[in-house]
Amino acid sequence: MSPTRFPVVALMGNPADARVRESLRALAGHLGTRGVEVLVPDDFSATTVTAQAVRLPEPELLRRARLMVVVGGDGSMLYAARRVAGAGVPLLGINRGRLGFLTDVSPADMLARLDEVLHGDYESERRLLLRADVLEGERIVGSGLALNDIAVNRHDPGRMLDIRTFIDGRYVNTHGGDGFVVATATGSTAYALSCGGPIVSPALDAIVLVPICPHTLSERPIIVPATATTEIMLSENHPLPADVSCDGEVTAELLPGRRLRVQAAAERVELLHPRGYDYFHILRTKLHWGRDHHSGTEPGN
Repeated sequence: MSPTRFPVVALMGNPADARVRESLRALAGHLGTRGVEVLVPDDFSATTVTAQAVRLPEPELLRRARLMVVVGGDGSMLYAARRVAGAGVPLLGINRGRLGFLTDVSPADMLARLDEVLHGDYESERRLLLRADVLEGERIVGSGLALNDIAVNRHDPGRMLDIRTFIDGRYVNTHGGDGFVVATATGSTAYALSCGGPIVSPALDAIVLVPICPHTLSERPIIVPATATTEIMLSENHPLPADVSCDGEVTAELLPGRRLRVQAAAERVELLHPRGYDYFHILRTKLHWGRDHHSGTEPGN
């Protein structure tokens, strides 16, 4: 059987996890029987996947791949999304994690779903990315990309942050609390949700602004268009730095006198899903919605 799409496929995942390693080997062997060239990062050991897989440094792997299959949890998908941003390589996620909002193919179905994708039978969507730039004057001293969110957190856990927010140059508020999250619609079900933010359909080009543990009951999340520019600064009398993280990875320090600028990135990430993908079914499954309180089943079952 000769595939009509994606003749070169890269595999990514954490081979230290035995379950991930098992799936990587099965995928590599299956792709080999389909005549697909398999690429893996050059730090994969010879025993992680089949001997026929080609080990390459990341820049070369991204240049040659036509599809990347990510095995793991949503964290693995976030890591891969930042790597493929701008490379034009779509992502397919195999869930070996816990929630699986982004890695939505089950290990039991992965070979059948992969065959469908290879032959062009899939659904595709392009997700918004955020770019974070920490500026000192007009000089960028730190930057990063995020598919889920960009967060400002306390560097010193014993001290409250005192920060100011601006949208398109207009002052919004001064926030006292543990920090602040700027999230995409994709990330609205992650850190932002745990802070009381709304769930936003990923079909919307929107950005969610959510304070973390605010020290006033009047603080509420705000949704702004993806064209908006959000800036965050420490208040002038705030003596300590804060950490700026992109999808959970600390990328810079926010010091007094610096400002964090968050905008929609020029790059987008393409996610592939099996035919019939239903975002709201995933919400029901992961958040245990739609259950009949008496029977424990979804309506109609």
